[in-house]
Amino acid sequence: MPKTALKPFLKYVGRRFFFLILTYFVAITIIFILPRAIPGNPLSQLLSRIAVQGAANPETISNVQKSLMEEFGVGKPIIVQYLSFLGRLFRGDLGTSINFYPKKCLDVLAPFIPWTLFLLIPATLTAWIIGNTLGAVAGNKRGTWMDNLVLNTSLVISQIPYYWLGMLLIYTFSVKLGIFPTQGGYAQGLLPSFSFKFITSVLYHYVLPFLSIVIAAIGGWAIGTRLLVIYELDADYTIFAVNLGMRDRTVFKYVFRNILLPQITGLALNLGSALGGALITELIFNYPGTGYILFRALSTLDYPLIQAIFVILIVAIYFANFIVDFVYAIVDPRIRLGQGEGS
Repeated sequence: MPKTALKPFLKYVGRRFFFLILTYFVAITIIFILPRAIPGNPLSQLLSRIAVQGAANPETISNVQKSLMEEFGVGKPIIVQYLSFLGRLFRGDLGTSINFYPKKCLDVLAPFIPWTLFLLIPATLTAWIIGNTLGAVAGNKRGTWMDNLVLNTSLVISQIPYYWLGMLLIYTFSVKLGIFPTQGGYAQGLLPSFSFKFITSVLYHYVLPFLSIVIAAIGGWAIGTRLLVIYELDADYTIFAVNLGMRDRTVFKYVFRNILLPQITGLALNLGSALGGALITELIFNYPGTGYILFRALSTLDYPLIQAIFVILIVAIYFANFIVDFVYAIVDPRIRLGQGEGS
């Protein structure tokens, strides 16, 4: 990269990083507040379990309750709890789970996070590739039967909720046809390993959750790409190239390259909504990801575990967004050079 472009590039990346940190601070503040808005005592189930297991007397239970309230900050002013939460977060301590006490939240989540990433990332990338391809072809063939087919189909499937599509797939391919299992990440009785039998079982259980995310996301990508292609085909540079006698295939290559840049940014922004769909899908299919453990944390008011799940997932999403912005600035010189204007 030339030295004249390095300063605007660093300015762009630094500005994006600053806003990332700012929005992350806002996000973790919301994460801290929302679980505490749910009515109920988060320690009640833990105390009941300790009382049953230890057959303790009321005095012992009272002492344990005081100790737990001190450990989890329950009863302290909300600002004190918030500052304590930030302090632990900056030290890399996401706290102790209430429902899985005395295990740390990271230890609880470690087995579940890879399953969510294994489902979310391939499904999102697959939907992005297929949706952009279909939208580009439809936009280039606008007004034809192919354009009408892609557009109408995309409009329908883009409005289908994840949970409804998941239940429809279960009913069709599991209940009626008996092709795929209804739930789980692998067959019961198997232990996680790198054996051929376990990997085959995982892939067999993976198909329906994967398809439910991909199908629900394809429509939005196709519609957006189609509109971008039509806009570029009506642009002055495209009309000029056609009048010069340039081949349609060559013109389309330039058009596709131009519309791909904003779609790359859209991919990073889409990870948030895709994550929500993945969590719901995991509940529908009883898939052993963070959606399953999040449901348990919400039902038991496990504040530290709820916070830990969203802190980790939001870090992953924001990091992906930053990487995309970084790549975008390298690929498109207009972005990085534009930072030097007016400075």
